Amino acid sequence: MHEPGRIGVATVLFNSERVLPDFLESLKKQTYNGFTVYAVDNASKDQSGVVCASFGANMVVTRNEENLGFAAATNQGIRQAIADGCEYILLLNNDVSFSPEFFAELVKSLVGNNADLIAPLTYYFDPPNVIWAAGGRLQRLFGYRPVHLGMSKFHREQFDRDQRIEFAPGSAILARRDVFARVGLLDETFFTYWEDADFAVRALRAGLRMFLAPRAKLWHKVSSLTGLNSPFQRYYAVRNHALYIHKHCGALHSAVLSFAYLSYYRVAAMLRRGDSSRVRHWKEGIKLAKQLNT
Repeated sequence: MHEPGRIGVATVLFNSERVLPDFLESLKKQTYNGFTVYAVDNASKDQSGVVCASFGANMVVTRNEENLGFAAATNQGIRQAIADGCEYILLLNNDVSFSPEFFAELVKSLVGNNADLIAPLTYYFDPPNVIWAAGGRLQRLFGYRPVHLGMSKFHREQFDRDQRIEFAPGSAILARRDVFARVGLLDETFFTYWEDADFAVRALRAGLRMFLAPRAKLWHKVSSLTGLNSPFQRYYAVRNHALYIHKHCGALHSAVLSFAYLSYYRVAAMLRRGDSSRVRHWKEGIKLAKQLNT
């Protein structure tokens, strides 16, 4: 049994206290009231869980004793939402703010387009009038590389209408509950980064329909929690890119792409007289992919 129309919002907390005020205020202003937020706290050292718990009855907080990663914690939220009968599942970062009609517009687009997955029109939080992602596409030649449509552009008329897309960043994706039975949950091997692209490839291959809903607007504080170009981000971004390519491309294609990326990283390290960490991270991704295939 499930509750028609109810949205289960899966969000992951990780030392998120400083970004939560905008997130919680956006939730309070929603015109669509049929939702429950499943906040999974990945062993935050701040008061993230306490702040969320104060939101009220529409918030369920689960705390992990260690950081299990974004993918695993998101899966916890998805499972809870499905078990509680939610008809729709919304994967949603908490370093975001969104319009009062956000939930309503997502559901309207999902139903109106007979879609399986919906992505909002996402802007940078600062500057707020510049697009971060109007959905995206997957470049097959480059190993299903995800590309954000409209990125770093001011608003364009081409994004005023609902349209088919192939990829949506994991910061905000609305799905029907049966999507996860058909495609599976997020791949926890990725820990964080590239798990959204991996999910998009699996959804595409399963024949699922994904749309951009431009009237659902969201503003994202990009990399506010993990740190832009931090050692943490560089490690998982590079390692998981290698893992992703070897998971979704054939042996020859993945070998060619690995050679190209490793060559680029080696040359870049030589020119910068230092940082060769990306070479090590890429090789670790390849090793992990091979272990998973044995």
